[in-house]
Amino acid sequence: MPYSSNDLNKFSKRLAGLIFGLFLYALGIAFTIQANFGYAPWDVFHQGISNIAGISIGNASIVLGLVICVVLYLLRESLGLGTLLNMVVIGVILDLILESKLIPGMDGPFSGTAMMVFGLFVISLATFFYMRSGFGSGPRDGLMVALERRSGLSVGICRAAIESLAVLLGWLMGGPVGFGTLIAAFGTGACIQITFSLLGFNATEIKHENLRETALLFLKP
Repeated sequence: MPYSSNDLNKFSKRLAGLIFGLFLYALGIAFTIQANFGYAPWDVFHQGISNIAGISIGNASIVLGLVICVVLYLLRESLGLGTLLNMVVIGVILDLILESKLIPGMDGPFSGTAMMVFGLFVISLATFFYMRSGFGSGPRDGLMVALERRSGLSVGICRAAIESLAVLLGWLMGGPVGFGTLIAAFGTGACIQITFSLLGFNATEIKHENLRETALLFLKP
């Protein structure tokens, strides 16, 4: 038998955690968008692509994620099941949430700030679930790691450089930049740290598997 029932149960639980995390991630992005206080750095870029290409912001996220995955492959960076699902699932669910209009748009600085911070904590919880699954990081995180590895710069500087470029390009294409963009840029790391601390989660202890390793789970004798 290529795999045991125990292996399959573990895989199913991990996959369920990954999908749930990606759903939460899309939900968190929707909250930050509906804050109407300026989009998070990558979403400024996604909206800019949406403006130019005439597609939804979710589809713009998928297209950019695909481009980044191709770049990572050419750079011989590891791609996992989580990398590919991150690319597709978040964009699809984000469009569905925004089209449903279940999350109202905020119309003031205080309500906008509150919703932006709430969205960042939802994204932080989502990060916990999809990282704990061990199926690999998202395309944008992979790009940050690739730049860190090749430049020798710190991960913080690499992240700041990539997100600054994303904001600039997105703004030039009409993406919404505001105070919320700064909150997201500087507050996401803090929200993730708080969430991980409360949950007692150490991301460095997780060993992420690539696509080949995931496939071998079902091919081992």
